[in-house]
Amino acid sequence: MNKIIEKDKQHVWHPFTQHFTAETPLIIDKAEGVYLFDSEGNKYIDANSSWWVNVHGHAHPHIAKALTDQFMKLDHTVFAGVTHEKAVELADRITGLLPERMEKVFFSDNGSTAVEIGLKMIVQYWANKGESKQRFLAMNGAYHGDTFGAMSVGQRGYFNRPFEPFFFDVDYIEFPTEENQREVLEHAEKLFSSGEFAGMIVEPLVQGAAGMRMYSPAFLDQLVAIAKKHGVLVIFDEVMTGFGRTGRLFSMDHCTEKADIVTMSKGLTAGVMALGLTVVTDEIYDAFLSKETTKALLHGHSFTANPIACAVACANLDLFERKETWEGIDDIIGWNADFAETLRTIDCVENIRQQGTILAFEIKTGEGNTYFSKMKEKAYDHFLSEGVLIRPLGNVIFVNPPFCIIEDEYMVIRESIETFLNLLTNGDD
Repeated sequence: MNKIIEKDKQHVWHPFTQHFTAETPLIIDKAEGVYLFDSEGNKYIDANSSWWVNVHGHAHPHIAKALTDQFMKLDHTVFAGVTHEKAVELADRITGLLPERMEKVFFSDNGSTAVEIGLKMIVQYWANKGESKQRFLAMNGAYHGDTFGAMSVGQRGYFNRPFEPFFFDVDYIEFPTEENQREVLEHAEKLFSSGEFAGMIVEPLVQGAAGMRMYSPAFLDQLVAIAKKHGVLVIFDEVMTGFGRTGRLFSMDHCTEKADIVTMSKGLTAGVMALGLTVVTDEIYDAFLSKETTKALLHGHSFTANPIACAVACANLDLFERKETWEGIDDIIGWNADFAETLRTIDCVENIRQQGTILAFEIKTGEGNTYFSKMKEKAYDHFLSEGVLIRPLGNVIFVNPPFCIIEDEYMVIRESIETFLNLLTNGDD
C-alpha cells in the first residue's frame, strides 16, 4: 500500500465521507490551470473547480506573486486594535462592487462562519434596538454551512439530523417552482405579517448542495420586497454563487432588490486561501455603536483578515477586472447552453438547468433529486477513468469549471458525460 494512503487511513478523517464504505482517495500531487495531477502521473480536468472555489485555474501566476510578496512583507497580525493595507484595500474594493449602502466588512475564514456572523449580527441588531424579533425564515433545501447557526437555517433531516435538538427554530418556505411561486410568496407574506421575524436567508438563484436547484431573479425580487415591507433583514448567501458563477460578479447583480447582508467565501480568494467576508449596511453597523461595550459585536477569529488571504483576494479582484476573465465566463455559458440542448435528447436525463457557468441535470433513477443516490459513485468512477474529476451531488451531475478552461478541455468533460449517459441508456453498467 502507498505510504501516503496508509498514513491517510490511519489518521485522516475526510469531509462528507462514510469511511466504512469509501474507496481509496486519489493522491493529488500537483495542480496547474484546469488540471489536477495524481501521484501516478494521471491528470484530471477539475470540472467542479475543487468544490466550486477555483475560479481562475490552479497556480495562476498573478495569484502566486501576490501570495509570495505578501508573505515576505507581512504574514499575519492580530486584527483587534490593528489594521493593515490589504484588509483595507479589500474592504474598499468589495464595497465598491456592492450596492451603495453596503459599506462595512467583517472578516472571517470560511463560508460557514461568514453566515454564522451574519445571523449573529441580525440577532444582536434587534437586541441592541430593544426589539423582540427572533424568528428566521429560510428555504427548503438550503445549505448554508456546518456551524450550528448555519445548520439551523439549512435543510432539516439532510446532513444534520443528529444535531437538530440543538438548533434554534426556523420557519421554511418551499423551494420556488413555476407552479408554486404564488403560494410560496403568499406563505412568506403571511409569516412576515406577524411582525416577529428578525431575518431571512437565501442562496440567491442557485441552491448548491441541494443539487444546483435554480430559480428566477423575478421571484427573488418579489420575496425580498415582501421581507423589506415588513422590516425583515435579508441575508444573501453568495458563498457559492459569487465571483462570476452566475454570469455576473454576484448573483444579486441579476436582481433589483438588494440584501442587507451578503456573505462570501469560496471564489473570494480564487480558491487559494481560507477567507470569508460578511458585508453589511451602515444601518446595521450603526446599531452596534454605543458607549456600552456589550453592544459591540464581540466576535472574532485568530486568522481574521489574514494579510496573505487578503492580498490573494485583492489579486483575485484584479483578474476579474481583465477582459479575458469575462470572455472565459461567456464562453462557458455558451458551451453549457449548447450541451444542454444535447442533453434534452437523452432519455435518462431530466430537469436540465443552467445559470451562468453552472450546468446541472438529473439522471433518472426513480429517486428524484437526492444526494444519497448510489449513482454518485458509479458516475464518479467513470469520469475519473476518462480524466475528468466531477463529484456528483447524488444523481445530479453538474459542470462548473474554472473560467480559464478552453473549448477542447470543455469538450473532454462533455464527451465523458455523454459516454456515461450512453452506457446508462444502453443498460451497460
